[in-house]
Amino acid sequence: MTVLLMPGDRPPARYLAEDEHGLSVMAKGDDGWCAALDPLRMCCSIYPLRPSICREFAMGGDDCRAERAAFGADPATGA
Repeated sequence: MTVLLMPGDRPPARYLAEDEHGLSVMAKGDDGWCAALDPLRMCCSIYPLRPSICREFAMGGDDCRAERAAFGADPATGA
């Protein structure tokens, strides 16, 4: 999932990238996950500085479950 940065978003520069349209987005790691994801704890490593779209994305909400299902995770268990 691409995380587009909005005006006012200020994540640390090392987590920024540019998409094919020249827009600022959160960078992704080699595994395709957000570069700010702490892979050991499976949580955001920059939580207080996370982009506004991440603040609006309700963990366990409909959009979250749909993304997890598309990625192959069981939306009921998260596994």
